[in-house]
Amino acid sequence: MSRLIFLFAIAAVVYLLLKSYRRNVPEKKQDVAEDMVRCAHCGVHLPIGESVRSGDQFFCCADHLDAHQK
Repeated sequence: MSRLIFLFAIAAVVYLLLKSYRRNVPEKKQDVAEDMVRCAHCGVHLPIGESVRSGDQFFCCADHLDAHQK
């Protein structure tokens, strides 16, 4: 009888540990897809949020914007 109570106690502890672990695991946030643009100077594709814009053209950095304007 004491073995049965002991096994039940171990099962309860394992259950509570697993439940606690599942609650504390951070949820993965889904990344929002961002439009890709092409650098008008070198042709590299990059997310629009990381690009430098001049009119209707996009550039991967300010140096390429300056080089393209010369």
